[in-house]
Amino acid sequence: MIGRLLRVRCAVAKRLGTKGAAVALALFLVVVVVAAGTAMGLTGKAGTGETTYVDVSMQHMRYSLPTIEVPAGNRLVINLRNDDEDMVHDLVLDNGAHSERLAPGQSAQVDVGVVDHTLHGWCSISGHRQMGMELEVVPRGASSDDGAMSGHDMAAMSGHDGSAADDMDLMADPGPDFTPYDAVLPPLKPLSGGEVRKSTITIEESTKEVAPGVEQKVWTFGGTMPGPVLHGQVGDTFEVTLVNHGTEAHGIDFHAGSLAPDTVMKPIPPGGSVVYRFTAERAGIWMYHCSSMPMSVHIANGMFGAVVIEPPDLPKVDRSYVVVQSEQYFGPQGGSADPDKVMAGVPDTVDFNGYPRQYDHFPLPAKVGERVRVWVLDAGPSRGTAFHVVGTQFDTVYSEGAYLLGGGGDSGATGSGGSQALGLMPAQGGFVEMTFPEPGHYPFVSHVMTDAERGAHGLFEVTN
Repeated sequence: MIGRLLRVRCAVAKRLGTKGAAVALALFLVVVVVAAGTAMGLTGKAGTGETTYVDVSMQHMRYSLPTIEVPAGNRLVINLRNDDEDMVHDLVLDNGAHSERLAPGQSAQVDVGVVDHTLHGWCSISGHRQMGMELEVVPRGASSDDGAMSGHDMAAMSGHDGSAADDMDLMADPGPDFTPYDAVLPPLKPLSGGEVRKSTITIEESTKEVAPGVEQKVWTFGGTMPGPVLHGQVGDTFEVTLVNHGTEAHGIDFHAGSLAPDTVMKPIPPGGSVVYRFTAERAGIWMYHCSSMPMSVHIANGMFGAVVIEPPDLPKVDRSYVVVQSEQYFGPQGGSADPDKVMAGVPDTVDFNGYPRQYDHFPLPAKVGERVRVWVLDAGPSRGTAFHVVGTQFDTVYSEGAYLLGGGGDSGATGSGGSQALGLMPAQGGFVEMTFPEPGHYPFVSHVMTDAERGAHGLFEVTN
């Protein structure tokens, strides 16, 4: 082919003269590079000139062809289709070839290039790779040296750029633009007959400061982590319109309601919405969270919140607060939660209301002798809590729908008894009540002390 191009170049040069020869030479070089490139892949090696086409479907967190065998030196083109009902997927290979993110029903071609060594591919949507969305491209007839390159390539291309935890200083002040999560639970306004508690919650993606020195791209309900607290009493009906302003499929699961998950809990695509209606039939503090898989990653990246349903005849108190414990597993600065860390279950921080130690810097106020109620929810995704207030004792404890101490005593546990901690597993909740005997600063912590030291720590500031 190059010989034919040389003969054409000489013929053109004779007709065009010296300047024309220069132009012809430049054109010739471009054509030669392009011609040579058609037989080369992203590896930069020449191939056979043959192209292999394969069809790959994405569904249920799997690629339909987990192993693709290609004659060594062939160019590979993957016809990729997303056959999932509600999840966005993509394909990224460790030689740099990749697809765009595909919504359900969408297709794309991925030109992998010439395959001369083993390649690894995965879905880059957070957590999907850990759920099993991986494939391998294997050249038939490749030398062992070529195949051995894959481990090095994969390590280089896997996207692990270090953890933002390296930049964190838990004892530092929050940044100047930080606003603490409002833990106050206002008194409940009763509904009139037939009234429904309506709200709209938007799913948002944004980069926020989530610890001193750390910014992450979080997914949130309503722009906060945790999401907004919904508040009602037994018998109230809630109607929540969920709108997905994110770039991935997300859904919602309200533990406060009982209904089949088939429709209202299905993930909704970007730009979609759903109306979720439920009646609160039982009291407690109930978790809500994203219903998309893997749920552990979606919760760890900010998609959780609380619904407080008051039991009948709940006594009035002077102050009421909501404290939601959760965990963070940092990716790189500006990135999202690291799915590998989430799966390992060793968090970088354990937080009250989405930010470590925020109430050390912005204490919750109370006065001597006031009765204070704290509703506590453990949102996980993986660790329990032992909620404790240093310097006082609980005279009332309510856990998972029943009084353990005081409050009329479902268990009969009244009299001189007291409690030092409310123990909860992930997705469990309750409340405690206490009074403070004198002015001062009273720490509240998870008495899983390693978690208190990871950030599950705050203060009550008590004055006369």
